[in-house]
Amino acid sequence: MHVPLPGVPLPPVPPMWREGRLPLEWAALLRSDVYRGAGVPDGNGRGVLLIPGFLAGDGSLATMTHWLRGAGWRTKSAGIRANVNCSAAACEGIEERLEALARSTGDRVVIIGQSRGGVFAKALAAGRPDLVCGVVTLGSPLRSQLAVHPLVLAQIGMLGMVGTLSGVHALSWSCLRGECCARFRAALRDPFPRDVGFVSLYSRSDGVVDWRACLDPDAHCVEVDASHCGMSLNADAYHAVAGALGSFQARKALWARAA
Repeated sequence: MHVPLPGVPLPPVPPMWREGRLPLEWAALLRSDVYRGAGVPDGNGRGVLLIPGFLAGDGSLATMTHWLRGAGWRTKSAGIRANVNCSAAACEGIEERLEALARSTGDRVVIIGQSRGGVFAKALAAGRPDLVCGVVTLGSPLRSQLAVHPLVLAQIGMLGMVGTLSGVHALSWSCLRGECCARFRAALRDPFPRDVGFVSLYSRSDGVVDWRACLDPDAHCVEVDASHCGMSLNADAYHAVAGALGSFQARKALWARAA
């Protein structure tokens, strides 16, 4: 419970204790029809690039990768061991992998990003709409990257201090206002490409990100019942991702006919 100081409104604190649901979410997913392919559109070799969240690596999206491949999608990881790099530097590396996937499939691809990875996904799609046909974000703080639990904010601050003092090409305080991420920040502010689908998944019981920060005005926002870390292991979220993939295919066909 918040006890605000007189005249000083405090921001809502996400209920981090609800993140303990993750093992139950994973177990329920493995028993679900959607995990066995019910309602999942056939990928027919189309590409999906997956980007993990803050502090996480590609392995955190292994279950979703396996699911997508089982439905005929050609997946590619972001090449991230731990998502703590400078946003601009991280996106440069991911863009190379995005180009390679689009080239190998001969078509624009879908990007699925969890948490901070979803923020990267939006920036990449805004900057390279020629490579992207749709974006799905999982609990991503698109409206404010710092709208997170105070404990996570403290971790960001600590990493930012280490990056600033060490001078290595990692997350630092200059990423918020400095020149290193100026292009990245501009991509997030620019109008989102009209011919790129955009779906943002959010959960009111997200224990890490304030769910209101996921309500990007450019996106079709879909509420799911999931924890933050479990959003890539949650049957409700998988249903929403399957729906997004289907809508991207239909949108792409519509734009092709209009052209």
